[in-house]
Amino acid sequence: MTRSARILLAALVAAPLPAPAANGAAHHPAAVKAKPGAKPVTLPDGLRYTDLTVGRGAQPKPGQTAVVHYTGTFPDGKKFDSSRDRGAPFEFAVGGHQVIPCWDEGVATMRVGGRRKLVCPPALAYGQRGAGGVIPPNATLDFDVELLNVK
Repeated sequence: MTRSARILLAALVAAPLPAPAANGAAHHPAAVKAKPGAKPVTLPDGLRYTDLTVGRGAQPKPGQTAVVHYTGTFPDGKKFDSSRDRGAPFEFAVGGHQVIPCWDEGVATMRVGGRRKLVCPPALAYGQRGAGGVIPPNATLDFDVELLNVK
């Protein structure tokens, strides 16, 4: 991976919270499919998640490092980023504001071994600003996140 690609990845995932934007959450057919019977959960702030696999390991505590694999897509199914494609998991401090709020909130209640689809409304992603010329303003983002480890 080129140095510029690594910098863009870091900017996309670690960008701070922008000003709130309208909730543009949308479901799309290209999203990761949940197992039959999996129920989506919608939180008051608009974050939507579906557990694809419920983990049985440790749940991260604030300040601990979460080690994840993820794939990020737009509502039309177009992929914009993936740690799986790079073959390198991503690490961040849970609750440390190192990632978009959708991730801090959505990963905090997972358990190691779990896999979850996060649907991030713009206000919990990059809002009106967008990110790095890759994420447009007011974009709803979908992430398939697998919690590999907590340390």
